[in-house]
Amino acid sequence: MSTLGDPAHPNASTRVILISHAATTATRRTAFPADEPVERPDDLTPVDLGRFTRSLTGPELRCWQTAAGLGLPGETEEALTDQDFGTWCGRVLDEITDFSWLTDPSAAPHGGESVEDVIARVGAWLTSLRGSGERVAAVTHPAIIRAAVVHVMNAPAQSFWRIDVVPLSVTGLSNSGPNWTLRETGHAVNQ
Repeated sequence: MSTLGDPAHPNASTRVILISHAATTATRRTAFPADEPVERPDDLTPVDLGRFTRSLTGPELRCWQTAAGLGLPGETEEALTDQDFGTWCGRVLDEITDFSWLTDPSAAPHGGESVEDVIARVGAWLTSLRGSGERVAAVTHPAIIRAAVVHVMNAPAQSFWRIDVVPLSVTGLSNSGPNWTLRETGHAVNQ
């Protein structure tokens, strides 16, 4: 008998595999992302992530291209949208003079989302999956993966920028009770 999504089994084991999208010109230039494409989509090849019940992507082009290249047909999940950097989208780091956002997780001098906002959004999404019994593969952004790790580890929001998430890396999370567990992080997608 399946416990998948059965409310009578609130502790059904749930797994989430988060994959950071492939490199873009913004990641190479140390720029705040816009909706730019993946640099070399033809270099992506299908991967075997094991069994999963759902494949999701952030709504941006770079996520869709990465998911398609990895052979992960996905539906858009708005909670996986990249951090909104407001007026800084497309600008390189050298053009920025206000660095309060690096030390104050509530700061959003760009007019977009603060680090705290992103952590809350991703935390709410993970909470919605808890106990569902699903196996979810999701192509998303470094900021979303950082937020998930901070949430799962119950770490202070100031630790957000201390988590390195490289293109095409995998972070695995699991849940079989009230709390999430970080299973792995930083491993390359096996292509």
